[in-house]
Amino acid sequence: MKSKKTTKNEIIIKADNLFVTVSPHIKSPESTAHIMWTVNLALLPTTFMGLYFFGPLAGITLVLSIVSAVAFEYIYQKALKKNITINDGSASLTGLLLGLNLPPSVPFYIPIIGSFVAIVITKQLFGGLGYNIFNPALIGRAFLLISFPKLMTIWKEPTSAFIQIDAKTSATPLGILKEEGLTKLIEIFGDTTNLYIQLFVGHRAGSIGETSAIAILIGAFFLLYRGYITWHIPFSFLATSALIAWIFGGKGALFTGDPIIHLISGGMLIGAFFMATDYVTCPTVKNAQIIFGIGCGMLTMLIRLKGGYPEGVMFAILIMNCFAPLIDRGFKSKPFGFKKTEKK
Repeated sequence: MKSKKTTKNEIIIKADNLFVTVSPHIKSPESTAHIMWTVNLALLPTTFMGLYFFGPLAGITLVLSIVSAVAFEYIYQKALKKNITINDGSASLTGLLLGLNLPPSVPFYIPIIGSFVAIVITKQLFGGLGYNIFNPALIGRAFLLISFPKLMTIWKEPTSAFIQIDAKTSATPLGILKEEGLTKLIEIFGDTTNLYIQLFVGHRAGSIGETSAIAILIGAFFLLYRGYITWHIPFSFLATSALIAWIFGGKGALFTGDPIIHLISGGMLIGAFFMATDYVTCPTVKNAQIIFGIGCGMLTMLIRLKGGYPEGVMFAILIMNCFAPLIDRGFKSKPFGFKKTEKK
């Protein structure tokens, strides 16, 4: 073993099979790049369904969003002579999530501006991956919605369908539900059963990645199976939303709302499984994650039922991002290797 003193506070110890590091001493074959590219892979079913329903316009929007996100990260890091990290997949994932949260027919400059806000302002100016307070893709979308409200609320009617509906509309299901009520929504889709099928499959107006519930769930269960996310945030998020929708979502009486429509409409599923579970901006302690998910669900339904927007997932997650560190502090995790002993 050889020891070499390099600076006043740094000592490097070299040996064939010895690595000296600070605690915790946990080794894992997983890397940031592997995790990020796996999440990109899990979003492929949602991406393909978005392309199926909305065609080439959706593809152009997604490509512009991903390419500009990666380009902005490279340019920023190159200009400031930082390590280039575009290969870790995080910039690509941010661009993909942003693109999936955009209407399919937005002008070409919309995803580019959104990527700049997401990557440069929200991520890199805060220190890069692991230091951002808010989910970058959601901040990018929020900026676009506030700056270009008309362009961000023009919805394209799907061009393909597994099951045809009697009447077509370019309004989102949540928009119809908020403005005209459940009866009108059912009337448009023919009956309740057809409504559920269309929402589950994805034949309805909306953002590129929020249409097909089944595609989102395929990717979500893949991440759950691989252990990249846990049930704590998404299930508490969805359960809270469903309960509030059932109790307060009806017209004129309690316990008459339809929770299924709220769960499989809008950005509920993609938000619960792919954005609320962001490693950097959500709590790390399991019990804190449940509180985080409950808060997201409550805020989402508060905005949907009482606010001016028919959707509320984006704002709910961003608001809860602010409280994530505080919630984490309220739940102390057990020290590594801790065993509870009985009091005598």
